[in-house]
Amino acid sequence: MRVDAHHHLWRYTPEEYGWIDDTMQALRRDFMPEDLEREALAAGVEATVAVQARQTVAETAWLLQLAAQNELIRGVVGWLPIAADDFPSALERFDAGPLLKGLRHVVQGEPAGFLDGAEFNRGIAALRGTGLVYDVLIFAGQLAEATRFVDRHPPQQFVLDHIAKPEIAAGELEIWSKGIRELARRENVVCKVSGMVTEADWSQWSPASLKPYFDTVLEAFGPARLMAGSDWPVLTVACTYPRWWQTIAEWIAPLSATECEEIESGTAIRTYKLQVGEEAP
Repeated sequence: MRVDAHHHLWRYTPEEYGWIDDTMQALRRDFMPEDLEREALAAGVEATVAVQARQTVAETAWLLQLAAQNELIRGVVGWLPIAADDFPSALERFDAGPLLKGLRHVVQGEPAGFLDGAEFNRGIAALRGTGLVYDVLIFAGQLAEATRFVDRHPPQQFVLDHIAKPEIAAGELEIWSKGIRELARRENVVCKVSGMVTEADWSQWSPASLKPYFDTVLEAFGPARLMAGSDWPVLTVACTYPRWWQTIAEWIAPLSATECEEIESGTAIRTYKLQVGEEAP
């Protein structure tokens, strides 16, 4: 089976989605579960994980409501105020629900040193025992900071989003590769094969041009610590949903059936504790 371990949903407003600039005008509309369901059916995706796109508690509650109403969405990675003094109470409010699988903060938009901050690390430490994953959203230049961060929390499960967003359009590989291999030495980190086409040249990329980056994370993490995600609908500025899954299928074709299954579904199911197949309610 295929699990899309990373996608978004939103009701578009210019105020709340200011990051959607003029180069992304196609994203200036609503993207709802029924839109995703059509794409998933065409690509053979049977389960998904919805990930926050706004840093609000209200969006987290909304995503959980959508997941409860749609069988395709088996988990949510939401946002809560991790660095706030009242984070434990916010966590208590949401942690009882089985569909909340993890949390994320848009660290790529924060100043250098954010992941070294005492308040944020205090919040991450509070996740111990909850079973919640923390998704790490960074640019490649933040890899060293993220590695220090992960080292402070050895019991915590981390997921690296979008292979740390290397500068693919600029052809940068060596520096990112060194940082990604160092982070991959931490066994409590898994990596999402996602978000790559939007870091490349949107109109000129090809599966072959992105493959060195895939090969790097495959070697560094291994199939059992890689999971496939689409980053839909952001993906659509550079690629269709079916084409992305075809690209992944092309990359993993030389692997064993077991290794392919890990990347396409197994790692996501295990990491996010998704209920799929016969286990699904």
